[in-house]
Amino acid sequence: MIIFDENVERYWINLIQSLGYPSISIAEKFPGISDRKVVEIVKSYEGLLITEDKDFGELIFAYGITRVSVILLRYDQPQYEQIEKSLLLCIKEYFDNPKSKYITITKKKIREITL
Repeated sequence: MIIFDENVERYWINLIQSLGYPSISIAEKFPGISDRKVVEIVKSYEGLLITEDKDFGELIFAYGITRVSVILLRYDQPQYEQIEKSLLLCIKEYFDNPKSKYITITKKKIREITL
């Protein structure tokens, strides 16, 4: 299951859903909840969080949160094509071999840390 954080552009939600991946949007289902609650939802679904919020890195690394996977998107809005191929590759790889990871995608690279 892919969970889209509240701040994720609708473009990404539409793209991923059009490819048939199961997903939910925090903005639609649980608007206004805290980042910690988002993490609990991701854990309950054993899902993959897609976000544009760097605060999830702090939650995971500073507070030792485990059993959660995150993709942090960093790009020049609205230039989606800068990272689209990388995002789709990371999602495919996650579903092929689900492990707890923290992945940052920028227009120049993909940085992945196994948790």
